Amino acid sequence: MTGKTIGTLPRGEPILSLRGISKSFGAVSALSDIELDVHAGEVVALVGDNGAGKSTLVKVLAGVHRPTSGTISFCGREVLLDDPGTAMSLGIATVYQDLALCENLNVVANLFLGHEMKPWRLDEVSMEVRAWTLLNELAARIPSVREPVASLSGGQRQTVAIARSLLLDPKIIMLDEPTAALGVAQTAEVLNLIERVRDRGLGVVMISHNMEDVKAVADRIVVLRLGRNNGVFTRDASQQELVAAITGASENAVSRRIGRKEAGAFKAAEAGEGREIAP
Repeated sequence: MTGKTIGTLPRGEPILSLRGISKSFGAVSALSDIELDVHAGEVVALVGDNGAGKSTLVKVLAGVHRPTSGTISFCGREVLLDDPGTAMSLGIATVYQDLALCENLNVVANLFLGHEMKPWRLDEVSMEVRAWTLLNELAARIPSVREPVASLSGGQRQTVAIARSLLLDPKIIMLDEPTAALGVAQTAEVLNLIERVRDRGLGVVMISHNMEDVKAVADRIVVLRLGRNNGVFTRDASQQELVAAITGASENAVSRRIGRKEAGAFKAAEAGEGREIAP
């Protein structure tokens, strides 16, 4: 399949498309047959209990883990995400929960660390102008780009990390628990920032355990359970529906299909057909 840019994608075609993605670590299956689409200008929330496979899936998309099987398509062509550099060069940026900021450096230095303008003779004026421009576009509440990161609030640090990920003009940005351990005001600040990133036409993948935050900004909510898809919901879904899908307290179409598949495998094994029963 020939490569396409975002501008030439047919209307409605996702930027990112996963089909049959599985990941095993030895005998342990972390992901099984995952399917996921992310479109431009939408926020997709990945939710699930601890051990559901959310972090593994993000690391597959970030190029940290290579999938055991399945295909990943980006901008209409199949790609191999075999290292983080490849993912970044394609346009997939990741902001991990720890943010990976250098607290002893100021905002400008953190934004451009590793991507300095004219590295042999730093163009600090251009870097400062670019930093202010980007932060203003995001309506970020940062007092000064020369402020040390150590003096910023949790919400402001999250803003710096997200702004840094936007420097290379990604098409997809993945956020791992962006509102974890934040107060009410700081959470609102970060959620507003996520909406502004979406309004820039980016696809946003957000991992969160906070259902209120998810329902506030997500266009679609994808539930993972035990490494498998267990439902796709809109923000209008009730809290009870989401919790039921996350915990497996009630069945839905996906869980029933998985149940039939596993029951069939069990019967085949009992009949001596030599099929392996999934753990």
